Amino acid sequence: MRFDIVTIFTGMFESPLNDSILKRAREMGAISVHYHDIREQTTDPHRSVDDSPYGGGAGMVMKPEPIVATVEAVPSEGKCLRVYLTPQGEPLTQKVVNELKAYDQLVLICGRYEGVDERARKVIADREISIGDYVLSGGELAAMVVVDAVTRLLPGVLGNDSSIQDESFEQGTLEYPQYTRPDVFRGEAVPEVLKGGNHAEIAKWRREQALKRTQERRPDLIKGRK
Repeated sequence: MRFDIVTIFTGMFESPLNDSILKRAREMGAISVHYHDIREQTTDPHRSVDDSPYGGGAGMVMKPEPIVATVEAVPSEGKCLRVYLTPQGEPLTQKVVNELKAYDQLVLICGRYEGVDERARKVIADREISIGDYVLSGGELAAMVVVDAVTRLLPGVLGNDSSIQDESFEQGTLEYPQYTRPDVFRGEAVPEVLKGGNHAEIAKWRREQALKRTQERRPDLIKGRK
């Protein structure tokens, strides 16, 4: 998969993309990441990408010309989706992440300040996504979240693709509790069912625990389920 990041802060991505799973994914050729600096499409001496809002108010708004020119200059490869990261977008869920992984290329557009001029907003993106009901300084951190969430679902990236199947949200619930050695830690023992070797009983226990944990912590996920 190809990721194209449209931003005014390309340097923010260097460390996250050069560690852990994302580093391995790049090295194995599962993903490629390309940066596009919005300031390179400015025409004034100050390389301005923002201006004061019409109608007054605090803050600045990203000008339409530079960001539109930057997005339109990104080369398209295969099945491409342009995504604008904004608090006003649809929530990023595991279902959405699975939809995004079906593309060959994701163009992730990072806004700043009070957002992007509405005229530009209408033409730069096919989809608008939010990573939560809060406001960040810009779309860069949200773009990193999307890159990470999508990359780990690509074949071979995690080493064992089956490890994804039981994760939180994949089955519509939170994941069941996990245990490892030692058998007893600070007086609490590992549940006996996990040590018995009966895979049917283990699967049953895990399903029960996943439903219980979801009911306790995220009842909204199972509302209406039988």
